[in-house]
Amino acid sequence: MLRLYKKTSGNGTLTLYLGKRDYVDHVQNVDPIEGVVKLDPASLAGRKVFVKLACAFHYGREDLDVIGLSFRKDIWVKHIQLYPDAGHKPNLTPMHVCLLKKAGEQGRAFTFDIATNLPCSVTLQPGQDNAGKACGVDFEVKTYIATEADPEEKLDRKDTARMTVRKIQFAPDETGAPGPRADICKSFMMSDKPVHLQASLEKEIYYHGDPIDVNIKVKNETSRTVTKIKIIVEQTTDVVLYSADKYTKTVLSQDFGETIDANSTFDKSLAITPLLAENKKKRGLALEGRLKDEDTNLASNTIAGMDKEVLGILVSYKIKVNLMVSSGGLLGGLTASDIQVELPLILMHPKPQVDIPLM
Repeated sequence: MLRLYKKTSGNGTLTLYLGKRDYVDHVQNVDPIEGVVKLDPASLAGRKVFVKLACAFHYGREDLDVIGLSFRKDIWVKHIQLYPDAGHKPNLTPMHVCLLKKAGEQGRAFTFDIATNLPCSVTLQPGQDNAGKACGVDFEVKTYIATEADPEEKLDRKDTARMTVRKIQFAPDETGAPGPRADICKSFMMSDKPVHLQASLEKEIYYHGDPIDVNIKVKNETSRTVTKIKIIVEQTTDVVLYSADKYTKTVLSQDFGETIDANSTFDKSLAITPLLAENKKKRGLALEGRLKDEDTNLASNTIAGMDKEVLGILVSYKIKVNLMVSSGGLLGGLTASDIQVELPLILMHPKPQVDIPLM
């Protein structure tokens, strides 16, 4: 059965209906936003009714706007006039038909086609003491009463009804591509033999919350001992606003007490699972766009399709595999050095198995 999302303006004149709030970017195209606005012409006093879809970048708290500092920059905006009729006649879909039944005779259907080059919904996790709307990219559907589509005066909140929606991406159907592999061979002072390290992943794409098996092969030809293996997962966020800023946050750092003796080998898979639950206090971490009162998770990788010239947020991950190699020094002291390789990691959600039928 279809879940209905509804928001009514403060004056009761407008009601916005949507059948879903997640819209999938398939790279070649994006799910259209199909909705209905119920309106009361007798209460408009000669004014018009519009519906607007905006993709915006928030980069500050909403309360800053009262002192004249803009906290929102629109990346992409589209308006549709619903009343009086201005010629918007979408092809009615089963979604429209269902919503029109809910809205009644005064329901007006609309469809927005989302540009394929726009960023997906991403939120940057605020600090614990930060109030207001988090920084990030979001999409908002808003219906409002005004004399023109883009009025210069600020709209009265009682004349508007709005809902945040998300543009999301799922993992491609074909995830059977071989995973990445990295190798390094490192020699040490006072030793004519090296340590060989190879790390690999079994596949190219992993789903959020699933364990990731990191295959590690070591050939230690030295007289030194590998005392520890550390695996780190880093999230890199490119924020493209007025200038490009890049942030790197560690979302997992896990030590494994595996030792590799001198002149020996090691071949084992070590499992890791990066989760938002372990990173709730990290400010600036990229999360998937958050809808009100709903939990979220680490942001998915940005895959092909977004135009890097468009403002937005690009997210990527990498795995670092470190070997801690120690050697006996004079007087029994220990010195240590790292051997490190890096692997790209793609974290995404699987496509839902079935669509929810409309009733």
